Amino acid sequence: MPKVGYEPIRRQQLIDATLNSVAELGLKATTINTISKRAGLSSGIISHYFGSKNGLIEATVRYLLTSLKSSLISKIDNNVSQQQRLMLIVEANFSVVQKQAHVTKTWLSFWAESMHDEQLHRLQTVNAKRLYSNLLYSFKTLLPYEQALQAATLSAAMIDGLWLRAVLTKANEAEFSNAELLAKNYVNSLIPVCQD
Repeated sequence: MPKVGYEPIRRQQLIDATLNSVAELGLKATTINTISKRAGLSSGIISHYFGSKNGLIEATVRYLLTSLKSSLISKIDNNVSQQQRLMLIVEANFSVVQKQAHVTKTWLSFWAESMHDEQLHRLQTVNAKRLYSNLLYSFKTLLPYEQALQAATLSAAMIDGLWLRAVLTKANEAEFSNAELLAKNYVNSLIPVCQD
């Protein structure tokens, strides 16, 4: 029986171990044993806390989604203009966490598996809708509604596309920074010059 008060620590150990296992072995080759060995915990604790490997995989995706959300929320305050907010959205998607090798490999594995797994597909849909919604919120204050819808769609695709291209080419820090700059320039190009 796990010790009282250790649950959050153990859960995070297992999520970190999952990220490392998926990054090294891929999602298909990651097993309860590969995860538990990396975490230094018994395999039974995965079932205790998460119910199954799939439960742990889902928790790991939720952890990545929460990290992405927290990266954005931590930077936004009431003094940020909508154009600055758009830049912060781009920055959050290219943050240090989002470009770490074990995280990028895990994202790619989850994206690929989401085409075959209903729960992961649902989480990917939530992620895509969140990015679109955040972009649209700001664009609606800067553009007519129809243009804002199109700008949000195009910007989300540009952010995802540039991030994906950087990951697939195993970009270094400078190339990731360039991808972020390209995304920012594109988003800014959609906003009329008269805006702040």
